[in-house]
Amino acid sequence: MAAQRSRGSAATQRRIEGSSGTLSTAAKKHMETHYDWYRALSAEDRSWVGLVAQAGIAAFVAWYRDPSDTPQISANVFGTAPRELTRSITLVQTLDLVRSVVDVVEADVAQLAAPGDEQNLRESVLRYSREIAFGAAQVYAGAAEARGGWDARLESLVVDAVLRGEADDSMQSRASALGWGSVNHVAVIAGFAREGNTADIVDALRQQAAKLEVECLAAVQGRRLVAILGGLEDPSPTVLAMADCFGNGPVVIGPIVPHLFAAGRSARAALSGLDAARAWPDAPRPVLADELLPERVLAGDTPARRALIDRVYRPLRTAGKSLFETATTYLDGGGGLESTARVLFVHPNTVRYRLGRIAAVTGYDLSHPREAYTVRLALAVGRLAESTEREWRRSLQGKVPDAGRTPDGPPL
Repeated sequence: MAAQRSRGSAATQRRIEGSSGTLSTAAKKHMETHYDWYRALSAEDRSWVGLVAQAGIAAFVAWYRDPSDTPQISANVFGTAPRELTRSITLVQTLDLVRSVVDVVEADVAQLAAPGDEQNLRESVLRYSREIAFGAAQVYAGAAEARGGWDARLESLVVDAVLRGEADDSMQSRASALGWGSVNHVAVIAGFAREGNTADIVDALRQQAAKLEVECLAAVQGRRLVAILGGLEDPSPTVLAMADCFGNGPVVIGPIVPHLFAAGRSARAALSGLDAARAWPDAPRPVLADELLPERVLAGDTPARRALIDRVYRPLRTAGKSLFETATTYLDGGGGLESTARVLFVHPNTVRYRLGRIAAVTGYDLSHPREAYTVRLALAVGRLAESTEREWRRSLQGKVPDAGRTPDGPPL
């Protein structure tokens, strides 16, 4: 509420009213001289800022005329400019604008004030500048609140679209509005939400992402907390630093994809891994979805089964009979070099060499229990897929497909 003051003389009021245009021009020249940010604005934004300065001086004239009146700062001053102006200049820059107006008026007090009104005019300017500052803060707070609520709704819609694999035009438009149109190296992170307010949980995750200098979209869906991170190189250290933002339980990192519009694949892997992680109680936190391929296969994840076949079974088949037999014998014999060498009638060093070749071909070291388990499961699902393919091909013998139609392939 404005502080009460004594009324200035009629002569001072007339002088201020007559000088309002000159004061507005002087305020704009002051900003051009003192503030780089003002010179960098577009012509349109500079004109809006000039209108705000002019409206501020006009409102001061009206208030100075009637000291009992409470100035309507937001409506009279900032109502002259569009809401989008708050995106072009910051609150600090708006306060620079207020300071320019105050400096200009104070510099002209001797010419503006009638004899004996100088001190009254100075005090009035300072009191009014305080009201302007509070009004600016209110405008920016309201704009931030409205923008935050709108962005939160957009963010939730984008996350939901990614989880459902809907990279349509509406999703792209919403993502672009959130600044995600050109974000690359994207991964989806899935875990359980902590107890507490949903907005606070998401805000904490965003703040941590900002500290780590990565882009973040997040949403709480039921018990799950899902984050989409962009600008990642190696996701594991980043997500490890963010793990405390999640509740108890696994935190699963989906594979990195080129951009947000391909993030459905990463989301499917992360959510599948989150569901299957209970089958590996000793899984690291966070854990890559690809490290959970065996558990995801057991849970019925078809893409995980295809991945195991493509990464392990087929490369071993292609690499030659000796590597495939060595892997099978080594795993069936409990992982012993000597026993594997005896069954294959080769030297233990040959087995050791072949194990190195298997690791190079598949990326899995059979001497490591967890990786050996993954390869064993890959061999099992690969044999099943191969058997299904043979049955399918046998069923096609003697059948001629319709002209122009290729029969569907066997399910993996």
